[in-house]
Amino acid sequence: MSLLEIENLSVEIDGTPILKGVDLTIDQGEVMGLVGESGSGKSMTALAVMGLLPFAARAAGRVSFGGIDILAATEDQMCALRGDDIGMVFQEPMTALNPVKTIGEQVAEGIRWHTRATRADAEAHARKILDRVGLPEAKFPLSVYPHQLSGGQRQRVVIAIACALKPKLLIADEPTTALDVVLQKQILELLRDLVDENRMGLLLISHDLAVVTDMSDRITVMRHGEVMEGGETARTLSRQLHPYTRQLAQASMHVPQRKPFASPSWGDRAAGAGGGSDRTQAGRPSATPERGRDADPELVEGKADWGKNQSALLSVENIVRDYPGRRTSLFRKPEPVRAVDGVSFSMQPGQSTALVGRSGCGKSTLARMILALDRPTDGEIRFIGEALTGKDEAALKSARRNMQVVFQDPYGSFDPRHKVERLIAEPLHLMEEKPSAKERRDKVAAALHEVGLSPRDMDKYPHEFSGGQRQRLSIARAIITRPKLVVADEPVSALDVSIRAQILDLFADLNSRLGVAYLFITHDLTVARAITDDVMVMHEGRIVERGPTAEVLDHPQSDAAKALVAAAPDLHRAIARRLQEQG
Repeated sequence: MSLLEIENLSVEIDGTPILKGVDLTIDQGEVMGLVGESGSGKSMTALAVMGLLPFAARAAGRVSFGGIDILAATEDQMCALRGDDIGMVFQEPMTALNPVKTIGEQVAEGIRWHTRATRADAEAHARKILDRVGLPEAKFPLSVYPHQLSGGQRQRVVIAIACALKPKLLIADEPTTALDVVLQKQILELLRDLVDENRMGLLLISHDLAVVTDMSDRITVMRHGEVMEGGETARTLSRQLHPYTRQLAQASMHVPQRKPFASPSWGDRAAGAGGGSDRTQAGRPSATPERGRDADPELVEGKADWGKNQSALLSVENIVRDYPGRRTSLFRKPEPVRAVDGVSFSMQPGQSTALVGRSGCGKSTLARMILALDRPTDGEIRFIGEALTGKDEAALKSARRNMQVVFQDPYGSFDPRHKVERLIAEPLHLMEEKPSAKERRDKVAAALHEVGLSPRDMDKYPHEFSGGQRQRLSIARAIITRPKLVVADEPVSALDVSIRAQILDLFADLNSRLGVAYLFITHDLTVARAITDDVMVMHEGRIVERGPTAEVLDHPQSDAAKALVAAAPDLHRAIARRLQEQG
């Protein structure tokens, strides 16, 4: 008898079928990967196992856990199971944790509830499990609050809560989506170790086929609420018998086809309107002479001409950003914390550059200074030949028109009360001449058309679109002023593989047709390889390596780059390794 048995599970909400005859089993000590696009029913399946289906949901079929019929169980029975026999790790740890309770209180809470342990015993147990997940007492006392931790550390707290009582089944719903590749590898290794130590079953829900292949013994592929294919992971993904499995695998390894953009000289660009029609010089801009790779940070950042290239679209020279440190004594002035330490680089028109590095290395801080949303402590940033540092908001208007941003979370970057027309048209206030109502509507329609949406969509609200469509709306808003540079901050990390492939194709197409230069901030080396000309590796506030993307990722020289490449999941390697293990 399996630990978990799901037979012919169907769920509908208000008459709309969500799950259609799902079959799935998990044995003790087994990892089951559940994959599929957004909306395929993965999370709804997990909620059915947890007994947390929406109130309006109607379920049929059988969900049996250790002989208990979950669908027929009372809420008291499910409260006894949750946290004790069944644990769950959610995708966003900051949302899952209570911001006003310490991590010690939150780990101990479930222990006290299920075991009736004293407060002291529960805290001692909490201390042991936090030590086990890599949060030692010397650095992470029980009195720490969630906001004082990094994303990876918060996810470890969530895992500690879920595993505190050694559950028989652990459900992990996209547990590593927001983490850099090194942290992702650490979290996945931790989950695998806990499975082996406690002989528990693990249901791993993910849209990353490489991660699932590395981790899972068997895989179930879902689409539109139905199981398309299932079986032993490596063999299922190597054979790809079902067309949809083949589609997911191809999307995971998709590389956009990029065409060279005809870029003019800088003088011609300055005189033009920025729309791309006046560009005459053939070929993609060549790499600057100083773009050569060098693993020595002193050599990489010591090239004085990197920030002084007057023909560059963007020049960053010796940028430093210090933040006030935490006061530890009434009698001692706190030492400043250096987030960015002497960074220099330049970008040419139409160039696509990746900025990669671990969480907390300074990527987003550097991006905020480039976007003039934060002021550097020292150094200079020049955009289209003009210095951005030290200018007031009025003087920055032209730069903001030519420099836009695409955020990681498209839904969070839109006001849900406004329609698409107003949201997409927001940057038009930066134009020198304010467009009329008709001109504004025409520009919005043109921007929607550029990203593959219909002009009719401008009368809808953001919630009426899928995640991938909302990201297209974000890109439409970014290009409506015909910018010369777009800063894209993790623009595809929250998307499933099929939608990610479409968005990357869109970025490549806009780069070819409009000559938009991109600064991609990402922890996904697959994205960097697919869409960028060159890559910069950032570590502890410094650029430690830079060069052509394929060269850096295939032959990393710095320790930071080597760590990123070694930790990055790869579907081909994962399948080959698992097949070799199985003989």
